[in-house]
Amino acid sequence: MKNYQIPHVNTPAKVPDNEVILVSSGDSRLVANQLGWPGQAEVEEKIAKVFASEGFTVKRANPVDPEKGHGFIDCQKMGMEVFAGIDPHARLIVVESVWQYSHHVLAGLRRHQGPILTIANWSGAAPGLVGLLNLNGSLTKMGVHYSSIWSQNFDDQYFLHGIHEWLQTGKVSHNRSHVKPFETHLCHGEEAALGKALAAQVKQDMAIFGIFDEGCMGMYNAIIDDEMLNKCGIYKERLSQSALLAEMALVTDKEARDVYQWLLGRGMKFVTGTNPVTDLIEDHIIGQCKMYIAAVRMADRYNCDAIGIQYQLGLADMAPASDLAEGLLNNPDRPPVYHRESGEELYEGLALPHFNEVDECAGLDAFVTNRVWTAMGMDPSTTLHDLRYGEDYEGQFVWVFLISGAAPASHFVGGYAGASSERQPSMYFRLGGGSLKGVSKPGEVVWSRIYVMDGGLHCDLGRASAIFLPPEETERRWQMTTPAWPIMHAVLHGVSRDQMMARHKANHINVVYAADAEMARCALDVKATMLTAMGVEVHICGTV
Repeated sequence: MKNYQIPHVNTPAKVPDNEVILVSSGDSRLVANQLGWPGQAEVEEKIAKVFASEGFTVKRANPVDPEKGHGFIDCQKMGMEVFAGIDPHARLIVVESVWQYSHHVLAGLRRHQGPILTIANWSGAAPGLVGLLNLNGSLTKMGVHYSSIWSQNFDDQYFLHGIHEWLQTGKVSHNRSHVKPFETHLCHGEEAALGKALAAQVKQDMAIFGIFDEGCMGMYNAIIDDEMLNKCGIYKERLSQSALLAEMALVTDKEARDVYQWLLGRGMKFVTGTNPVTDLIEDHIIGQCKMYIAAVRMADRYNCDAIGIQYQLGLADMAPASDLAEGLLNNPDRPPVYHRESGEELYEGLALPHFNEVDECAGLDAFVTNRVWTAMGMDPSTTLHDLRYGEDYEGQFVWVFLISGAAPASHFVGGYAGASSERQPSMYFRLGGGSLKGVSKPGEVVWSRIYVMDGGLHCDLGRASAIFLPPEETERRWQMTTPAWPIMHAVLHGVSRDQMMARHKANHINVVYAADAEMARCALDVKATMLTAMGVEVHICGTV
């Protein structure tokens, strides 16, 4: 008889019909989880009461860890271990009141067979809805069926009805009537011709994205498989962030100070102090300027048409924040960078599109936007923001679009003279560095998001207005979110808050200004046509 060691396979206990299992994905950084836990515990308590009113008990899949000081799933292995003990047919809720790393729980959610509901708090101070949107986008990419709901206090009728419906049917219904397929025959002749020609040019000549390490902060939804991207005519040049550090070491202090002086000469303000742990200091700024120069030189070396730097969980332990460099790259009006040997100016007069946190979906979007806006004679400065928060203001819902600093100064009131750089939050940016902060100017905006669904690339495309809010309201919104970061007060055209949340497949949204409303409409048509010709299925959202 052969002496094989047959492993024992554990079978999770069946969950009672009146029980709901709760999991919560967290950050990978201990301090972030510890600071976020009190709010998470409060949210879970409120949600448990709602389920209790429906006759259901909520049970955490894992206990709170007293040594860590939180109950989040904080790594992929822990997520696997937790899900190994969950009945695969149980009703499962994923509750998020913080930014979370989706890959911590994706392995378990991919194979879960019972109803899945993602729930987020509606709060500017605790970005659960940002984490929820990233998780939803990742589940959509994987083809996992799920429902989603959100609330500020978990006592409104929209939320209560959603919970009741999910418990009865296994899904939550949302109004998605704002979404329509792009009708190419409705696009005007000149716009259609330009979009098709731009797509044909990319497919013929091809393009390169410089990828400085993939998979930032668990954003599985932000990775486009090569086979899918290659069909659009775009290929990845995989670069290491260690190579970027090596290139930064070759940048001289004088070169970095020239960039710094260029910004000061444009009127940009740097809010500095003397304590490197809590303040922005000059050494941080010089390091960020070196990163900017190094990134341009590496992009030139590999002939990149766009680049993405990961920064978090990597460079964060080696260099100051990348956001100042990223914002500069996204702007044609930026400090000049010269080839080290020849002295030639690199990408002269051009933006070098940068996709923050290596969000490749946002990168493809920024690349296409750059080609369209440039061909139409408009400023191609573009960026992504988080859908961080939003509230009604004088009868209309105004979103807080916020990102860690990677917005171009051309988007701000006053340009560089209206921009400032403030110390990035120490919790996430241990080695300091500043943001590129400003208030987005009022104007006509085209917004978009490229994402992966049903095994293909899709794009949601719509119109918005960046509006003026009084300084005191702007400051109030900053203080409840992250005051060091750039902000856009955005009103979406024909899309409500709940419609946007129900549909959007990412924490990020791309924005770009148009010269006026008519040019915004024309540019949207060109962009939609170009994306369609590249093989991306386009959906028009709201009123355009």
